[in-house]
Amino acid sequence: MRQVSVCNSDLGPLIGCSHHVKKAPWQLGAKIGRLPGIRGSLELQRAGQSWKSNHLHCSQGVLPTNLLDLISAMRASVILYAAVGLLVDAGLSARIIQSNDDGWAELYVRSFHDSLVAAGHDVILSCPADNKSGTSSLDIDPSPRTSACQYGSCAAGTGAIGVNATNPRLNWVNSFPVTSMRFGISTISTQFWDGQLPELAVTGPNVGSNLWLAVHFSGTVGAAVYAVREAGVPAIAFSGASEGTLAWNTTPAPARSLVYAELARRLTDAVLASGKPYLPADVFLNVNFPKAEGACADPNNYKWVLSRINPGLFSAQDVKQCGSTRLPTETDVVNAKGCYASISVGDATDKTTAPEEKQAIVLKKLGSLLSCLP
Repeated sequence: MRQVSVCNSDLGPLIGCSHHVKKAPWQLGAKIGRLPGIRGSLELQRAGQSWKSNHLHCSQGVLPTNLLDLISAMRASVILYAAVGLLVDAGLSARIIQSNDDGWAELYVRSFHDSLVAAGHDVILSCPADNKSGTSSLDIDPSPRTSACQYGSCAAGTGAIGVNATNPRLNWVNSFPVTSMRFGISTISTQFWDGQLPELAVTGPNVGSNLWLAVHFSGTVGAAVYAVREAGVPAIAFSGASEGTLAWNTTPAPARSLVYAELARRLTDAVLASGKPYLPADVFLNVNFPKAEGACADPNNYKWVLSRINPGLFSAQDVKQCGSTRLPTETDVVNAKGCYASISVGDATDKTTAPEEKQAIVLKKLGSLLSCLP
């Protein structure tokens, strides 16, 4: 069910909320639903032709049980259309498990988490307690902490698994990325989803690219592959070329973190909008963004290109795209002049490029989103 923080929307002042924030969608961050004066969120349920709401309380206003009553009281039919736009189609909301290999307190993963939540998704973050980059598919049961977590985000002696004190959907696991994904799916998510599996797994954005040979060593990719192979959950691994690790509470968040979060959220929504099954069996998407600099500091300047992970010198032909049966490598895409993001259809059995027939399924699902290199 989609949850929307109405006090931070255009309806905020109209229902008497004491705090009202209006930002561009890609700038929405950790403040959503966490400002003073807001308790809970709006839960919407379609019932015939009406929208019923519960559990939203602002310090100076309470949303009526039936949203149409509110609209009528405002005596302005135009508000109805604004409200419908704010409430969005609940059909795109999904249960998403999120991980990375840079650590649970890394800014990139937190910015992406905030973007997914702001878009209405039901997201649980389960990441390593520390930076575990380059650990591939290592998987060892977590052990109790003997020192503080990354950036001092948890104290020494706090156990093998921990949770954010104010947001139980932010979790750390004192082990490797694959282990954090495993515990996120099998243990942590059961507290929220009544035993249901996540509908999608996302990892990253990784701090730094994961291209070709690096894919085999990446913990970000390893966690995504685990979700596909061991849990049967479709997965997308995201990586950004702009490097430099930053703590979750860096203020203001640099543009690169917000840009990558917005791009990753857009592709996530596109995959979900394509319908189930979201991806072919034993397939993951390996997505890489170029450096978020210059024109590429604006997410609206990006184009998506279907690519392959490894060079195809001796490989069978790829799906026909842009007039060729050989897709560009993801390295060629992110190094091209302009703002091009690569989407490689990966084979979860060996972390190489998936065969033509599986590429074709992804092409059909995302075709309207894709462009060609110049």
